[in-house]
Amino acid sequence: MSVSKRLLRYGLLYKKTISIAFALLLVATLADLTGPMIAKTLINQHIVGIATTWYQTSGQEADAVNYQGHWYKRGTYFLPGEHKGSALQLSHQGTTFYVSTAIKAKPTKLTPSQLFRFYQPEVPKMLELAALYFALIVISALFTYGQKFLLQISANNVLQRMRIDVFSQMARLPIRYFDQIPAGKIVSRITNDTEAIREFYVTIASNIIASAVNMIGIYIALFLLLPGLAAICLFLLPILAIWIYLYRRFAVTVNHKIRQLLSEINATINETLQGIPIIRAFHQQERMQKEFEEQNDQFFKAQIRLLGMNAASGWNLVGVLRGIFFIALITYFAYSFFHLQGAISFGVLYAFVDYLNRLFQPVVQLVNQLSGIEQARVSATRVFELLDEEGIDLIDGSMPRYRGDVHFEDVHFAYDGKQDVLKGISFDVQQGQTVALVGHTGSGKSSVMNLLFRFYDPRTGRITIDGQDIVALPRQHVRQHMGIVLQDPFLFTGTIASNVSLDDPRISRERIERALQEVGWERLFSSLEGGIDAPVLEKGSTLSAGQRQLISFARALAFDPAILVLDEATANIDTETEVAIQEALDVVKKGRTTFIIAHRLSTIRSADLILVLDRGVIVERGTHDELMALGGRYFAMYQLQSGGLSA
Repeated sequence: MSVSKRLLRYGLLYKKTISIAFALLLVATLADLTGPMIAKTLINQHIVGIATTWYQTSGQEADAVNYQGHWYKRGTYFLPGEHKGSALQLSHQGTTFYVSTAIKAKPTKLTPSQLFRFYQPEVPKMLELAALYFALIVISALFTYGQKFLLQISANNVLQRMRIDVFSQMARLPIRYFDQIPAGKIVSRITNDTEAIREFYVTIASNIIASAVNMIGIYIALFLLLPGLAAICLFLLPILAIWIYLYRRFAVTVNHKIRQLLSEINATINETLQGIPIIRAFHQQERMQKEFEEQNDQFFKAQIRLLGMNAASGWNLVGVLRGIFFIALITYFAYSFFHLQGAISFGVLYAFVDYLNRLFQPVVQLVNQLSGIEQARVSATRVFELLDEEGIDLIDGSMPRYRGDVHFEDVHFAYDGKQDVLKGISFDVQQGQTVALVGHTGSGKSSVMNLLFRFYDPRTGRITIDGQDIVALPRQHVRQHMGIVLQDPFLFTGTIASNVSLDDPRISRERIERALQEVGWERLFSSLEGGIDAPVLEKGSTLSAGQRQLISFARALAFDPAILVLDEATANIDTETEVAIQEALDVVKKGRTTFIIAHRLSTIRSADLILVLDRGVIVERGTHDELMALGGRYFAMYQLQSGGLSA
């Protein structure tokens, strides 16, 4: 489905409101375009219209004027069959009016007071038309306000719905997607690109609809006035169509480049903010500044190129077209006048010029929106690409807490689908056992845990929990009874309590307090003002590594998982804090199957099973004592860490 159709489909979600707005727009347009017709009547019938034949009446009556002791009334005001007296002919040259009482009599110039007498019957009628004109202006203004208000409500509803869809899609996307695209680029799609689409619905779409309706109404009025000249004005439509086609053809590449560069700038800013400590520690400020300036300069040049295109195809070009069509109007008027084909009346000329001026207002609006339209289309393409990514549907419901028996059977896995990082991994873990995975960096320890959590699925082989193949289970059901404590735990903005419960209504206040107490809360948190309600900033930047780690342990304990994964949970803490962490670890492991990824081998001596991995293969397995007696790779690693002391 094309981008335009998908944008339209979002708009149709609120078609009732948009339909009401469209009806208001029609009324507003009709009221607005009736004005020049009233002006035409005012000029032809009541201003220039007095220059006609007047007939003498029997005496003073409605619409009659006194001239030289006799009463006269316009011929158009006589009823059928009504007696007409002697004729009086009014004519004008420019702003000067003349009167003659016979066909060949010399016209007499009317004085201002005499001329005003002839206008007196017209004044009430002109005031009525003026009042009608004013009323139509008020109606048009009110209905225009109503349609703009409703269209903008609809537009904001559409954007609200789209942002909800995008955010929901974020929860559906597989972990692999986030491995491939920087976070800043994803944020740019959710914020900058949706904002460009918002501008399309809020401003651009409403202006396009209003402009189209106005142009249709103006063309109808032009054909009612002067069909011949109106037909000439139709040439504006193919010119406008070619104009839009050429603009889109050349602008789409520039707009794609602009959105891409903006996304890259956001990615750079995000990466810089995340790495500020490293950048300053290694004096990389100048290099990062230079990289940012290069990206910003490319973005600036692309913007200038787009502005140049807009300037070349914008208001100036509309002015040229306006001049061409006014020349056509003057030529048509002169031709009609000199060839005596029925000269155009002043009222018709005024109305036609007014409509022609109005015709270019929606043209200017359309031209001014071209840049916004293309930016919105490019942004929509990027947003829809994200929405079209194959996601994982969230399934309602839950599954009973499992025992925790885990079985890996000849598991092979590759992140890129080609080069395996796990090769034939097989092992069994019984409920309540503690399994440690050790090995050098890149040996595959974290990949085993990624498969267990179903962040990825194995290329071949099976992983079962309590005999059930986890690939056959919904991912959120598999993770429902799992917990994880990371080497660098992530804390959300909020409080210590909210970070333990993650604001899950199932986790009570008492449960939060009990979990914190069981992991040794008092030892590291006694100095915090506010207790468990102490504020936590983004990532827990005001807390120590040990405090953040204890919060993550309490979080795991509060959710009471059947399977717990500790991913290098003691790697970044001091020895004193490690004592508290080890005590917390002993508490957390009770009654559940535990996987420990560890570099400090001293922390896993009590593990029921130790798996030694090397380049994706389990090269040794057994307890600490068994592996030490084996004298292999594990023995060498342990000796290296313990300084050569025997276990």
